[in-house]
Amino acid sequence: MRFKIAGLLIALAVAVVAHGQSALQEMVRTEQAFSKMAEEKNTRDAFLAFIADDGLLFRPGAVNGKKWMLEHPAPPLTDKKPLLAWQPSYAGMAVSGDMGFTTGPWEARADIKDEKPSGYGHFVTVWKKQADGSWKFLVDLGISHPQSGGPQTLWTPADTSKKETFKPVNVTSGREALLDRDRKYAAEVSKQGSAKTYSAYAAPEVRLYRADNLPFIGREASVEYISKTAGEVKWRPIAADVSQAGDLGYTHGTYEAGNERGSYVRIWKKQNSEWRIVMDVTNAH
Repeated sequence: MRFKIAGLLIALAVAVVAHGQSALQEMVRTEQAFSKMAEEKNTRDAFLAFIADDGLLFRPGAVNGKKWMLEHPAPPLTDKKPLLAWQPSYAGMAVSGDMGFTTGPWEARADIKDEKPSGYGHFVTVWKKQADGSWKFLVDLGISHPQSGGPQTLWTPADTSKKETFKPVNVTSGREALLDRDRKYAAEVSKQGSAKTYSAYAAPEVRLYRADNLPFIGREASVEYISKTAGEVKWRPIAADVSQAGDLGYTHGTYEAGNERGSYVRIWKKQNSEWRIVMDVTNAH
């Protein structure tokens, strides 16, 4: 009921008081339920149950995930039951409590009975609260790496919530402003180089996800990796979305780096009235 009331106030464009941390815990529990359904039933049905109608998957470029899954039937049943298991270990939430993200380690087994995983990685998921009060994911993208990213343990975020007042923004204008920020980032990379630009745009707590590597946590570690690996990179932003409070959002698009082409997702957070990157993941096509 609290969120329905908040939704009404947002529609009336007045300030509201939100419990962001409570929403954070609710979103994390939804991610855990998502993973549990994949284990108990199957991954395909779990994705269909938790993806938003406009949610994106990358196959390999961005596509409407629900439409793609419905158009691509499940493979024939065999005597093996593949398992994709994952658990959130870090998350963030908008002040308005309507948009957030989760991330954590995943592991795959060719059969649920296998003793050891056949693959490891980290996922990034962007979630949005729906009109009916449920959480559905808007974006799901991840990386693989050759070693475990951590145990598959159940995590509960610390309850450090405090009431925060926010004034709803014009979401349409907010989306365009964030997309412009991503375009500006892309332009500055071309002029000043990747490492210098990233240092200027990344939040201190940024997490950088690149294939075949464990996550780089923090601006210093992320910039160090970029300075050693990035040649000329061309970023092409496609779309963006923001929270009702206009303090959290994401962009996605494509990139080219030499012979490599792929998709990216960046999660941004307003810090001192300026958009900063807090999560950055790429996936080569």
